[in-house]
Amino acid sequence: MSERSRPRRSTVQKAFIAFLLALPYVFLCFPQMYNRATPVLLGFPFFYWYQLGWVILTSSLLWVVYLQLRTE
Repeated sequence: MSERSRPRRSTVQKAFIAFLLALPYVFLCFPQMYNRATPVLLGFPFFYWYQLGWVILTSSLLWVVYLQLRTE
């Protein structure tokens, strides 16, 4: 049985992955930062479209992290 040696993740890559995963937490954890009605986008107050934007962005970030970890 031969074992393939996997390339090890550098500290910079691990920090980048952790940073990407922490972004949604940091920006959504404190609602007092985005708890306001203006500006309005397509009839939705800022509070709602800000959160919806982060849902879409978070799924994109998770996809990037998945691609980074899949190559391991």
